[in-house]
Amino acid sequence: MDIKKIQAFVDLAATLNYTQTAAHLFSSQATVSKQILSLEKELGVKLFTRAHRQVTLTEVGIAILPNAKRLLHEANQLTETVSQYQQTADLTLTIHSIPSISQYRAFNLIAAFHTAHPEMALHFAEAENENLLTSLDNGHSDVVFLRLFSLAASPYEQLVEEQDQFAVVLPKTSPLAQRPSLTMADLSGESFLLLNETTDLYQPVMDAAHAAGVTPNIIYKGQRIDLILGMISRGMGLSVMMQHSLDLTDYPAITTVPLDPQRVSYLAFLRSPLHHSRAADLFWQFVQETHIK
Repeated sequence: MDIKKIQAFVDLAATLNYTQTAAHLFSSQATVSKQILSLEKELGVKLFTRAHRQVTLTEVGIAILPNAKRLLHEANQLTETVSQYQQTADLTLTIHSIPSISQYRAFNLIAAFHTAHPEMALHFAEAENENLLTSLDNGHSDVVFLRLFSLAASPYEQLVEEQDQFAVVLPKTSPLAQRPSLTMADLSGESFLLLNETTDLYQPVMDAAHAAGVTPNIIYKGQRIDLILGMISRGMGLSVMMQHSLDLTDYPAITTVPLDPQRVSYLAFLRSPLHHSRAADLFWQFVQETHIK
């Protein structure tokens, strides 16, 4: 049932004047008349009598008027709810990121955007790299920040922020700490403390070890970088991690040595090429303009 017909019926029931109803609805008398006739035909009843230029409601018109008003009210509420939802969604930015984002420039970019656009509701959460694209695909996030090991063609829009490379993380007292660089072969026989399979770093480390003919002696696998750093500072082993993902401020006994050959990773913002909210577009533009500066 066309809500415009209901609207014309309710207004005409109040004015009993086609000219006034047409003015209220920013329409014409002819259009209002067609809407009323169409509604009467659809319902199979006469809603108004028209005699001697007088318009009056019929008994059935009086009977259904409360229902018509309720329908119109509910339709208006529905429209308002949708409008409020769209406005809220348009001003909400959801970003999901790898846990180590605080060590990269992207973290400052998000904070700067939040300061520049306080009208935007920022929702920020972390997740492991393997879950971020799923978050993007199912609409749970507008933008994700993750690590890429390749810049091959992708179905997503990408803004690369930084590059990073693997380094060996070890105690300063280790003889290996004095080397300008280290190979996986140099680490043969050492105890490895690694980020586990749920991260995006485990498999590249294992691939590099196997390529060098090394089978790492892994004594710990986990997700917490701080725990691994604590274990390294106590002389329990070494790790291979991304150089810039580490904050060694609280670990003065630890150092890093570049891993040779180097393998570069790219830290990037990604988003779907479809369905951008206003907030997502503003953030994307903000990041691009910051690149130019």
